Amino acid sequence: MRKIILLITCMFGISVFSQIKVLKNESLVEIGKDNSVGLYKKEDKFTINYQDLNTSNLNTIRSFSFQNLDGDVAGLYKLITDGFLTTPDENIILELPNDIIELHYEKNYGQPTVQFIQYINKNRKYVGKSQFLNQKQVEKIFGKMNGKSAMYDKPSSINHNNGGKSGSNQASTAAPTSNGSNKNKKPRK
Repeated sequence: MRKIILLITCMFGISVFSQIKVLKNESLVEIGKDNSVGLYKKEDKFTINYQDLNTSNLNTIRSFSFQNLDGDVAGLYKLITDGFLTTPDENIILELPNDIIELHYEKNYGQPTVQFIQYINKNRKYVGKSQFLNQKQVEKIFGKMNGKSAMYDKPSSINHNNGGKSGSNQASTAAPTSNGSNKNKKPRK
């Protein structure tokens, strides 16, 4: 009888003081990737990862995320590709929930290219820069070449149709600011 009580006590003690907890495995889906820039989807959140060329350590990977509210992923793709057709005079400024992103266009070897410039946590002191991307690379990143662009509008497992929930994580590419005087505008909700 003592051995049974001792065994139960030991089992109870192990389960109460356990430090390892099994978490739910959430899948991360790659939409597209080219060199060091990639677009990923996790539930209803889209993330662009890139290798930061603005740091001395070339192993620094940065990212910015946004939700696909009102077709923001397709809107961002259209905004970028429209810049290849008509190069904007100034950087296009986008305000995301946590960061400010500038789309910087330049011609490299006569070919239009775009670069993501990220102001981390909306602080102009901390800047990350991606490599320059041409139109073919942007199409690959946004899944236009592999057919994964259809994943933009796939419904997520979480239902966001409750009217009382605020859109605090909303980012809109519909009306980006294109000059420095309007960069303090808040995104449309």
